[in-house]
Formats: sequence, structure tokens, C-alpha cells
Amino acid sequence: MPIRREHRYFYPIDWPQLSATVRFQRAGGACETCGRPHGRTVYCLGDGRWWDAAVGAWRDGQGRTLRALPTIEDLGAIRTTRVVLATAHRDHDTANNADANLAAFCQRCHVNHDRPEHQRRRWRTLFRRRAMGDLFRGHYSPP
Repeated sequence: MPIRREHRYFYPIDWPQLSATVRFQRAGGACETCGRPHGRTVYCLGDGRWWDAAVGAWRDGQGRTLRALPTIEDLGAIRTTRVVLATAHRDHDTANNADANLAAFCQRCHVNHDRPEHQRRRWRTLFRRRAMGDLFRGHYSPP
């Protein structure tokens, strides 16, 4: 995932090389959670199941082979996505670049990993806006 301009200074100067090492040397060019291969277009369903063409099997969101095939109704909602790996910080601290703290995730796994942190930040922003409204305009009234 591209780094926003205002956040670039939180990452080390050698971040592109460090990220490439984690994604392609350590992880072997595949997501460390679900196993989706970098740069390939895969068929996937809305719940995380995807077709692994290299093995010829359907996999779940954790990369395990499915025991039961998707139904015809499920296959009606099939879509394609191009997999792009990104290096994520497991503890969301960009200053902690220890090897154990970095992971290679595809887009889906990266968003799932970051979801609790994004919810926390959203709550904090909303709380701050309400507090500023109370401070300067009286009680906050939702729009």
C-alpha cells in the first residue's frame, strides 16, 4: 500500500528495501496469512474464499484447502482481483521494524489486520470533534 506523503517521515529511509526483503525473500512472494501469490489475478468470493490455480483447489481466508466446494449460488458472486503484497507492522508502530513485527499481507488480509486500529482511530477522531464542538459551540448536536 502506498504511504501517504504526510506519513513518510515515520518510516526508515531504507523502507522500500526492507519491505521487499520481507515480501519476497522471507514470505516467498505470497501472503503470510492466506497464501495468495503476489502479482497474480485470482478468482475470489466475498467471504474470502479464493481459487488457487497453482494447486487447482479452492482455499479459505486462512489459506487452507476447502473440504466442500462452493455452491452454484456462491459462484454467481465470483470476481477477480489482482493481488498486491504490502508489508504491515503487526503492532501498528512504524518505528518498530523488528523482523518479528513485520508481515507480508495481501490487500484483504492487510485491511482485516488494520480494522481494529482504524475503528479505534475513527472513534478517537469522532470523540475529539464532539469535544471541540462542546468547547466552542456548546453541546454537540449531530447533523
